[in-house]
Amino acid sequence: MAKQDRAIRTRQTILEAAAVVFERQGYQAATITEILKVAGVTKGALYFHFESKEELALGVFDAQEPPEQVPPQPLKLQELVDTGLWFIHRLRTNLLTRAGVRLSMDQQAHTLDRRGPFLRWREMLLSLLDQARENGELLPHVDTSESADLIMGAFTGIQMVSQTLSDYADLEERYISMQRHVLPSLAVPSVLAALDLSPGRTERITAELAAVQD
Repeated sequence: MAKQDRAIRTRQTILEAAAVVFERQGYQAATITEILKVAGVTKGALYFHFESKEELALGVFDAQEPPEQVPPQPLKLQELVDTGLWFIHRLRTNLLTRAGVRLSMDQQAHTLDRRGPFLRWREMLLSLLDQARENGELLPHVDTSESADLIMGAFTGIQMVSQTLSDYADLEERYISMQRHVLPSLAVPSVLAALDLSPGRTERITAELAAVQD
């Protein structure tokens, strides 16, 4: 068990070192040598866990996945909003998440398959929108597939703008503004009025998740 725990810690150390290098230098400029230097592990240890720089990048990508679960809500559109807010919290506080976002938007990463994070976010959004339709939360004309694409693209765009202008400091504000523009075209009036888009929602979600984990 001690050996297994040590292996898990070593793998995490390598991933965090890769995240530092990828976020600082981008995928193309990052080297295994630099990652080894930051991680403080041997080349053998690194290659035991990851066969290539690409595998390291894919490992970092995993940190950008949509959160597995936010607190369940009666309204699935609220869960959709909350999932984005929780991801924003992770983006501000978790190095691996930040590096994963940097990699997925890195236009110089020509050899890296960057589709995975976008496809999995779309799948999550589509699932929540389909559940919202079943609950009677959506307007009759809404195409859930089209809406999932729109929300994913808009969220990606505001992340890029926020990172450039404020290093994500204003991302929650931009996200709430985005949803205030998008949701009226999706939600029936009674549902729209019930959704919580107030400042501080992220802190309440974080506290609730922390309580559940404790």
